[in-house]
Amino acid sequence: MNAIGTSKLAVALAVVGALSVAGAAGYHSERLLSGAAAAKAGVAARAFAGLPDFSALVERNAPAVVNISVMQLTQSGMHSLPGGADGGVPARGQGSGFIVSPNGLILTNAHVVHGAADLTVKLNDKREYPAKVIGEDARSDIAVLKIDAKDLPVVKLGDPRALRAGQWVVAIGSPFGFENSVTAGIVSAKGRSLPDEAYVPFIQTDVAVNPGNSGGPLFNLAGEVVGINSQIFSRTGGYQGLSFAIPIDVAIDVRDQLVARGRVTRGYLGITAQQMNQQLADSFGMKKLAGALVSSVVPGGPAANAGLQLGDVIVGINGRAIDSSTELPVQVAALRPGARAKLDVWRKNAPSQIEIPVGELPSITEEVAARSPPVKDGRLGLAVRPLTPEEGHAIEAKGGLLVERSTGPAAEAGVQPGDVLLALNGTPLNSTGQFGALLASAGKHVALLVQRGDAKLFVPVTLG
Repeated sequence: MNAIGTSKLAVALAVVGALSVAGAAGYHSERLLSGAAAAKAGVAARAFAGLPDFSALVERNAPAVVNISVMQLTQSGMHSLPGGADGGVPARGQGSGFIVSPNGLILTNAHVVHGAADLTVKLNDKREYPAKVIGEDARSDIAVLKIDAKDLPVVKLGDPRALRAGQWVVAIGSPFGFENSVTAGIVSAKGRSLPDEAYVPFIQTDVAVNPGNSGGPLFNLAGEVVGINSQIFSRTGGYQGLSFAIPIDVAIDVRDQLVARGRVTRGYLGITAQQMNQQLADSFGMKKLAGALVSSVVPGGPAANAGLQLGDVIVGINGRAIDSSTELPVQVAALRPGARAKLDVWRKNAPSQIEIPVGELPSITEEVAARSPPVKDGRLGLAVRPLTPEEGHAIEAKGGLLVERSTGPAAEAGVQPGDVLLALNGTPLNSTGQFGALLASAGKHVALLVQRGDAKLFVPVTLG
């Protein structure tokens, strides 16, 4: 908008200047200056002509982009389903998707269809079909749908690795229910890691994406799908110039696993890692600032059994460099359980290599259950879980347990939900299992080292 306005202003000023000079110098000067203004106008016109025309791309691909209507049952104590059965209140939502096989396979976001009681897919030609969910994967936010149809138009898939920052991209979807809306912008960055989304290297764009665009395709200028529009960063709930798409190669891998097995498996080493900085690199004797610093190792996990240690810096995996800690979860997750991972490690001022048998990342349900068990004996009255990497980074903690619930003796002593337990009787805390074992062997009194905000304090607790 600003560039266009400036060009028009330049042409307008040139014309005004020509007319003013012509009044003083006569017809010949007016003709010359008018010609200069015309030349400037020609330059502006050629600049406009150089902008991409997306109409052919849209015409070719819009038939394979679908609108998804969702009916969900929301929980409410004020309502019940017809017939008196306890249930929820019907609520409707919508999103976008696109057809990837002529027999009706559709890709969209998992958050669009999660918990749906009823799904309807509307094609570009207004035909509507009931849809069923073949599978969904919360970690990648990908879902696969199926409609009973044949000979459907499909999109062509591209290679998101070939994208470069600054290249044009196009989104087609149904923002706020406006079907087949087209927006365009550029790739802002690649390989973005978002909070709680460690397993997807997002494509960041400035394409206008709003509620209802979720699950829709992101095209390159060749008309190939390179991503699935998934998230925005916004303080208002609407578009503010930061849109994020899941790379299509990630989505296709998830699709293939969901269709074949109904679930997605990911590699697992049993570590958490933090970002390196120049001071850490200097202290470790590293000439290059790179890698992921191992900040915790799960006891009994694949990495622990193979000898990976706290303080190791992982600088490569299977020959591929790791420049940032955000790259590590993506690379590990891409490994198949049972494979072997060769890690290039910097340890004690020297390079080393460790080979680790890859485990399987627990499901979200298993992970939550494992990381957040309530204290069964009630001696403290706490429910705790390990910190996520993002939470650990935020408070610069290498271990610790987050308090999710505080009752009984702990609450009476002043321990609050949101506190981080760093140590029990002087022993640093790294896992719920270790915490339970220390608590079981403790006497009648324990001292908890607690971090609350930026402050650390010891809290004495008399056990129940």
